[in-house]
Amino acid sequence: MSDSDSGRPAGFGPVEPNTGEEFEPVDVFPDADSFDLRPGADSCYKCSTCDTNCPVAEVDESFPGPKFQGPEQWRLKQRDDEHAIDESVMDCSNCMRCDDACPAGVPLSQMHNVARGEYVAEEMSRLSVEYWRNRLLANYRTSAWLASKLPRLANAAMNFGPARWLLEKTVGVTAEREFPAFATETFREWWTERGGAAASRERAETARERRGEVGAEKKVAYFHGCYANYNTPEVGKAMVRVYEAFGYEVVVPEQRCSGTPMFANGMLPDARRHAEVNVASMSDLVEQGYDAIASCTSCSMALRQEYPELFDIEGVEDVASHTFEAVEYLRVHEDLRGELAGAEIDGELAAEFAYHAPCHARNQGLERQALELFRELDGVGVEDVGDSCSGISGTYGWKAEKYETSMAIGEEMFEHMEGAGGETGMTECPTCAMQMEHGTGYEVRHPLELIEAALVE
Repeated sequence: MSDSDSGRPAGFGPVEPNTGEEFEPVDVFPDADSFDLRPGADSCYKCSTCDTNCPVAEVDESFPGPKFQGPEQWRLKQRDDEHAIDESVMDCSNCMRCDDACPAGVPLSQMHNVARGEYVAEEMSRLSVEYWRNRLLANYRTSAWLASKLPRLANAAMNFGPARWLLEKTVGVTAEREFPAFATETFREWWTERGGAAASRERAETARERRGEVGAEKKVAYFHGCYANYNTPEVGKAMVRVYEAFGYEVVVPEQRCSGTPMFANGMLPDARRHAEVNVASMSDLVEQGYDAIASCTSCSMALRQEYPELFDIEGVEDVASHTFEAVEYLRVHEDLRGELAGAEIDGELAAEFAYHAPCHARNQGLERQALELFRELDGVGVEDVGDSCSGISGTYGWKAEKYETSMAIGEEMFEHMEGAGGETGMTECPTCAMQMEHGTGYEVRHPLELIEAALVE
């Protein structure tokens, strides 16, 4: 028995554009190697639903909104080769709520990503502070890797007040936020020390025997992403232990950043280089019967939607169709809700949680899953804190000039959290967790940690 009748969540994926039976394709941009966006542009009938659902437009009257940044700007480009991408495209936070809102299936976020990529490639000065600040933020994996070599020193240095002030004054990274702590042991270090895939296979076989599933083929490839590796390995550990308890063999393949911060900053060549590594390793495993699992909703969003939208890489469609968010996959393939209903939580996780659904979870149809799963779990309570965006949107809220906008967007979520019954937050997105902690002071946990506490001995 499972919580879903299919391998995809209800409502996932944009509506097919209504282009008619005959269609003469054109290039997105002259002499550019990009996907054709005319079907999406032709489907836009200017209802402005995307604009009314845009969190940036709601608090920043100068931002022209998703409709202009997507189909209208695309049409201008086709009509006039001299038309330059408007710099306001860099004010888009890449929350992708416009995709979810559009009734006509216009691929707005794809259009925004393409436009940002062109703006950065052709119009942003390589000598500007903004360009190098954005490169630093977009390539978080590189700086995190370096910091992980001396994590205690990095933690002290990055949150030293004068150092944060200097970062803001020199490169424009806001001094208002504390940098997340780097773990003293990365997830991959823990995984290797624990015995890697061989040890996981033994644990999974034992669990299948206990569950009466001897002979069942249950195996997943874990895409942990940068944050679970370098900052919150407890999320990755919880994911592995929960899956093994259900009898799944876990492998952790070679991987790079999902590319999400690169998309948001218009660094498409960087994102492609990372995507090529991820698709190559994941597609080989998909051919062997593995499904790709991500504990971060932005990572699963990248692999299942943004990769096939932006990159023509061999195997990308197979990886996209076999990628799931970690809790979603268990809801689909196991009676997760039933097992949680018979469990009980005690200890530090016996609490009232204020749950925020990340925008990238909403775009995958996953905004209600935590609320439904934990409704009957003894010892905890989970309260929805509304459908507003958290405002941080990955690297967006780390930019000094975007900080106030980020906090204005998050104000509704902060108010709902403070009005909730408890003082512990819950979300699947690591940067949403940063914003929740920053705006309220609450500790924030991942749903996988609660599942582990309930089901894993």
